Amino acid sequence: MKRKPHSDGDCGACAFRRAILSLLVSSEQSVGEIERRLRIPQPTVSKHLRVLREAGFVEATVDAQHRLYRLRPEPFQEVDAWLAPFRRFWSRHVDALERHLDRLDQLPPPSKKTRRKR
Repeated sequence: MKRKPHSDGDCGACAFRRAILSLLVSSEQSVGEIERRLRIPQPTVSKHLRVLREAGFVEATVDAQHRLYRLRPEPFQEVDAWLAPFRRFWSRHVDALERHLDRLDQLPPPSKKTRRKR
């Protein structure tokens, strides 16, 4: 994964960057489209796109007078591969919890004890 250190922290750590990445999942977008959809100023959009581009998460093509940004799949494939063992770990634990809850559902309800007045 092509990564450069950046003073603002990691690419996934910023809410704006995550929002931009979420927009780019569905289609490529221009800076203006991202600005309008997220309602954040153009310089802020450009700054975060630059960080994402330098980190290798997005790429841009020039279309007339606009740059169109889109996701690069490779870094996300690397993240997905890295997360695979964690998914297996949590899947086993969630499955065990589900089995335990199923067993609890099969137990008879606890008897209601009535208190005697003294």
